[in-house]
Amino acid sequence: MGSPVVLLDVDGVLNPFERPHPGFQRHECSPNGRTFRLWLNPEHGPSLLDLAESAGAELAWASYWCDHANVWVAPRVGLPELPFVPIPQFPGIEEGRTLGAWKARHVAAWAEGRPFVWFEDEPDATECIAGETDVADHLLVEIDPFRGLTDEHLETAAAWLRALSR
Repeated sequence: MGSPVVLLDVDGVLNPFERPHPGFQRHECSPNGRTFRLWLNPEHGPSLLDLAESAGAELAWASYWCDHANVWVAPRVGLPELPFVPIPQFPGIEEGRTLGAWKARHVAAWAEGRPFVWFEDEPDATECIAGETDVADHLLVEIDPFRGLTDEHLETAAAWLRALSR
């Protein structure tokens, strides 16, 4: 089975779409030469590290930011460099795929049968991840992209990870 993984999306999860929220700070980031304005909460990193440590889990990025999250997001929220799911650019509607299905396929393959918690804001990801073959036990914590990650989401994940270890 292997140790569990806690997977993090960036946009809509750590960077909510509605601004501002108490505790969030504005940052400008320029991956690939394009400038983005992010709202990030430096309390998220320590909370996520505590969650992973208490469950013996590995933290990893599951975001289109891929390794750019280590450069532009991790230091601003208090996270170390993390492994990431290599999610290629979404091929688009013409391919007949949804964004959630596209990400789910890559997340399931990357997890390689390990149980995981996935903090994600794509509404169709729950159905899509369940439809993947050989996907391990998992919990998709659906995040409201306008609000972002909350303490309640972290508590839900912690309870699931505790139950998994029993």
